[in-house]
Amino acid sequence: MPDTTDKSDDINWAELRLPLNQLALELGPLIVFFIANAFGKQLIETIPLFHGFDDPLYPATAFFMVAMAISLVLSWLLLKRIAVMPVVTAVVLAVFGTLTFIFQDTTFIKIKPTIVNALFGTVLLGGLLFRQSLLKYVFGEVYKLKPEGWLVLTVRWGIFFFVLAALNEVVWRLFPDYWVPFKVWGVMPLTILFSVSQLPVLSKYAPEPEAAAGA
Repeated sequence: MPDTTDKSDDINWAELRLPLNQLALELGPLIVFFIANAFGKQLIETIPLFHGFDDPLYPATAFFMVAMAISLVLSWLLLKRIAVMPVVTAVVLAVFGTLTFIFQDTTFIKIKPTIVNALFGTVLLGGLLFRQSLLKYVFGEVYKLKPEGWLVLTVRWGIFFFVLAALNEVVWRLFPDYWVPFKVWGVMPLTILFSVSQLPVLSKYAPEPEAAAGA
């Protein structure tokens, strides 16, 4: 008697495992940053390394840098790969986090997201000047699209990164008390919602079945 058990759930979970693990590894350092900032004053009082600092962002930045490094290591050990974007983010974080402590100025860590997002947006849109959809090199192993689809996604993601850069500048300059919550609980949901909104593009510009099977 044939097995009529619906295995769609197992298949879906298998397909979602990689992006979910990647999301957890990227979200983890942000949660560490949020918690360390919330308990920043206690950390300053109890950890001698932070004595002399008066802003919770200092211990939060230090914990954020360590958590990001651990995340990259776990990504390599668990997923056998490290995505380009987390690596770039970690490098910029290391630079601006170090500058934060050297000059004892939290402005450096606050403008870090602006620099990262503006850099991603510039690279994506700049690549189009040379008729290169650099987004394809990032997601080419996950999605199969026609060239027109990669063009549309590249333009949209490039603009989205610039929007995130502008939002970061507005929040930390005009609403500094809400910058940490926005960075942790605002940017990630916005990114997820934007990603979901691009699903129609994946369907519209999917390659023909014959071409996909050949690839």
